[in-house]
Amino acid sequence: MFFPTELQTTTLQAKLFCPVLEVLGSHLLKLYPIGVINTIAKLAKTCTLRLTVDKLYFILTDKVANGGVSMWCELSQGNFFDEFQMEGVAAEHNEIYLELTPENLSRALKTAQNAKMVKIKLTNKHCPCLTVAVELPSLSSSSRIVTHDIPVGVIPRRLWNDFREPSVPDFDVSIYLPVLKTMKSVVERMKNLSNCIVLEANLNGEMNLKIETDLVSVTTHFKGLGNPPWVSEDGSQNSTQDRDPESMAEARIDIRKLLQLLAGQQVNPTKALCNIVSKRIVHFILLHEEVSLQYFIPALA
Repeated sequence: MFFPTELQTTTLQAKLFCPVLEVLGSHLLKLYPIGVINTIAKLAKTCTLRLTVDKLYFILTDKVANGGVSMWCELSQGNFFDEFQMEGVAAEHNEIYLELTPENLSRALKTAQNAKMVKIKLTNKHCPCLTVAVELPSLSSSSRIVTHDIPVGVIPRRLWNDFREPSVPDFDVSIYLPVLKTMKSVVERMKNLSNCIVLEANLNGEMNLKIETDLVSVTTHFKGLGNPPWVSEDGSQNSTQDRDPESMAEARIDIRKLLQLLAGQQVNPTKALCNIVSKRIVHFILLHEEVSLQYFIPALA
């Protein structure tokens, strides 16, 4: 696995408290995590929430080989939450995996935008639930508390290996994306012409979005985007350094899946890039401070 040398993050504060498997409790200072969860809700009807002592992950593992997308969203809990306590199934496996509908969590947290405090507990109410208790400001001395019970499924230890970070083959080209709003408006117009789109890029910072049908051929060009410098964990350069800078790597993908990412994202990344494995997969990476979102769209035959 290679890592871009420029991907640096800064600290973001917010609050959460969490004894687990019983409690995720929280004083919410910043509402940025709500935007992340809203994004997840746009990308996946159901997903897996993985909790560890230092990070939270939202995972979608549709089989890319079968034409499905995959998603891996990672948040550093220490920069969002004041207190975070959890106990997994065992000391050596101190993690929790839950299956949930992110739209339900998104709706619950919308009531927290003006909250004094938010507590999230893992409870058992006829079925496992994430119980979100939102304490709202009140003109009286008594508190107003709104409670949401979100059904979840607890994923057993034997299935955890199904939810590891997706791997991607060595890419042919890595490139920074243009302004996502601009890219979204281009793709929205193109979706009326075809169900698929060709995304191609080279090592000169050039990227093209193309629609090709029997009746029409449309291409939008982006130049001067730049290519991220990547190094492996041992410090060696990525093999793309030997590639002809003018040579285009391309993948033909489902335009609806690309638009779903562009229209649904509320991460508002400080860096956005994609890696193209020619005719196989496009791997998008959105980064904002202590959040990273990876999204994998397989190429069409």
